[in-house]
Amino acid sequence: MFLRIDRLQIELPAPLKQDANAAAALQELLGGKYGEMSTLGNYMFQSFNFRSKSKLRPFYSLVAAITAEELGHVELVSNGVAMLANGPDTGGGDTGDGGDISGAPFENMKDVRLAGAFFSNGGGAMPVNSNAQSWNADMVTTTGNVVVDLLHNFHLECGARLHKLRVYETLTDPTGREVCGYLLVRGSVHAHAYALALKKITGVELEKFLPTPNIPLDKIPECQKYLAEGSHRRLYTFSPDDYGEMAGIWGNGEVALPNDPPGELEIVDGMPEGGKIHQLTGVPSAFTPDYAPEEMFEIAEKLYKKSR
Repeated sequence: MFLRIDRLQIELPAPLKQDANAAAALQELLGGKYGEMSTLGNYMFQSFNFRSKSKLRPFYSLVAAITAEELGHVELVSNGVAMLANGPDTGGGDTGDGGDISGAPFENMKDVRLAGAFFSNGGGAMPVNSNAQSWNADMVTTTGNVVVDLLHNFHLECGARLHKLRVYETLTDPTGREVCGYLLVRGSVHAHAYALALKKITGVELEKFLPTPNIPLDKIPECQKYLAEGSHRRLYTFSPDDYGEMAGIWGNGEVALPNDPPGELEIVDGMPEGGKIHQLTGVPSAFTPDYAPEEMFEIAEKLYKKSR
């Protein structure tokens, strides 16, 4: 089962401006070939299909725990996309009616790269890439062979880091760059973890391939606080009691990669402290949540008070 916490894995800075094209670029990290939908889909179905779980518990636990983190990554990127498409919140933006809807208030939206993200989704994220091509199950590999699946996962994480850097280099807004910086660090952790798992099974020191690609995280400002707090050395169980067995892979004297701040690898029970989810202001003229939302807000307030 999955336990959902109403926080993001990190807190994202507010966007400086509305930038639907930047949101479209960030979509690549959601629904692209190496995006978070792919990492989630691969690890989730590999964990569901895993054979001999009790006998291969450290390897199963590793894939299962990273699955839960990837679900949070899907949520994180989706929030980043929506924040960039929405832009800075405006005071009173969700009060009153929608104004003159015949005056083309969203004229600029017809020219953005993913106009459908506004037309169909109100500026929200969808499991598509930066060109609106749908993510699909053909991107999931679950062979049942532990070594083959782990090799695929290693490749997937290395490819994902390359794509995150390329998207990062197209962005200037702090919201998108923070998403990329955090995911570059965590992607490095996952690549390292799968390399160590393969090393335990085969004896091949696959971690010597890392970092692949050779992205110097110390040169990316948005990575620094995560490196300083030791995020590059941590794997989370995302569970109160389960998956601690992966300490046999991520631990036992194993240390951080040579180019990262030094220290031993560690397992953390539970999840990161995380940060609050940004509250997107409603846009009545786009009928999100509706043209005149006051009555809806009043009903919600009454229901909230009854729940206390």
